[in-house]
Amino acid sequence: MEISAVNSILSTAVSPSPVKTPAAQAESRQLIRAVKKLNESELLGNNNELTFVMDRETKRPLVRIINRETKEVVQQIPPEYVLRMAEDLAPRR
Repeated sequence: MEISAVNSILSTAVSPSPVKTPAAQAESRQLIRAVKKLNESELLGNNNELTFVMDRETKRPLVRIINRETKEVVQQIPPEYVLRMAEDLAPRR
């Protein structure tokens, strides 16, 4: 699966909208299966796992590699400083 396909699936899979179309639900299931396979493969190391979360402030999806034992964030995409910059540049409501 190419990164552009993952980005597309990710944006619909972690959408804050409570109602998802059947196509979006299928994409979410596909993403979940791909993440499970990746985590089972130990490609990221046997103590690390890939997770997806929504940033509370910016409402943007985040990709994180987490250490299973310590729960420490090993890597995050986009990095925290980019999220804070985007937050600072966003118009105030």
